Amino acid sequence: MKKILLIKLTSIGDLIHALPALSDAVNMKPHISFDWVIDENFSEVARWHGGVNTIFTTNHRKWRKNLFKSIPPIFKLIRSIRKEKYDLVIDGQGNFKSALLALCTRGVRAGFDRHSAREWISSIAYNHKFPASKKSHAIDRLRQLFSLSLKYPLPNTEPNFAIQKEQFTPPNLKLPSTYLVFIHSAAWESKLWPESHGKKLMKILSDKGYSVLLPWGKEEEKKRAERLAVSSQIKVLPKLSLSEIGWIIAHAEGCISMDTGLSHLSGALSIPTVTLYGPTDARIIGSSGKNQLHIQAALPCSPCAKKKCPLPSSTSLNPPCLSALSPDQVFQNLEQMLTLSTCNKLCGSYKEK
Repeated sequence: MKKILLIKLTSIGDLIHALPALSDAVNMKPHISFDWVIDENFSEVARWHGGVNTIFTTNHRKWRKNLFKSIPPIFKLIRSIRKEKYDLVIDGQGNFKSALLALCTRGVRAGFDRHSAREWISSIAYNHKFPASKKSHAIDRLRQLFSLSLKYPLPNTEPNFAIQKEQFTPPNLKLPSTYLVFIHSAAWESKLWPESHGKKLMKILSDKGYSVLLPWGKEEEKKRAERLAVSSQIKVLPKLSLSEIGWIIAHAEGCISMDTGLSHLSGALSIPTVTLYGPTDARIIGSSGKNQLHIQAALPCSPCAKKKCPLPSSTSLNPPCLSALSPDQVFQNLEQMLTLSTCNKLCGSYKEK
């Protein structure tokens, strides 16, 4: 059996993008085994895929804040990884940090070439370097990297995330019998929908009889969720683990989402989802899966890939590209997605994974 080490550290969306490549490899090479180096905050994602055995975790965000105190855990991680000699080490991250980790492993190293890597300098660390267009979707790039690295034909199939739902954790909560999930937060300020729009959408949904659940991760996201809870039918969830949130999304009737990691999870689970894109390009990083609808702002400057809107007339939390997407437009698209999903189920063309 060949042993492969995957280095893919963060974030949620990027990690979910790697799952179809893992599925390809496991299907094409039955006698293959994967270990995964991943950020400890997101290690649950690796546990969701049946092709992963050993999981090594990093805490590089914390380590870089105090490098001196971080030396012992860094060396402990390296010692753990070096206990195994790998047939191949695939760096699916393609930046300086992941390349340094790759150099510490025992095995032949593969990754993106200098024109394809996220940070060109990472390509110096690899024994085998492969191209993948930066204009391609992130999922396609990783599937191509795996197929070239492991020498099998690139499958001409839809991405198979192969998420094992039994790995999710049912939360100890009383939930509505049916509900929607509004994934309202995002890492960039320029990805946030104006709160006034969010409140209006929540009012529309509650008036139509929908129950809506609002997840959050950081304290400022919790405060935002509390401001969006405009009626008793809009519920702010407590602090939950990633696998508990996964369970909630997996049982949702549908989702509305900003461009953030959980939108990729709802896509991978084929939950009817409307995702809003402003500064980012849905063609390159958009959520993938059945029942997904991407709304991209139709402005000349979008997508700009800027974390803060550069237009002088904008404010950081009200970028014109997302302000242009109205609550009524989002609601109409969501209803169409929910109706289509219901029709597919009734017609028998919808299949649960």
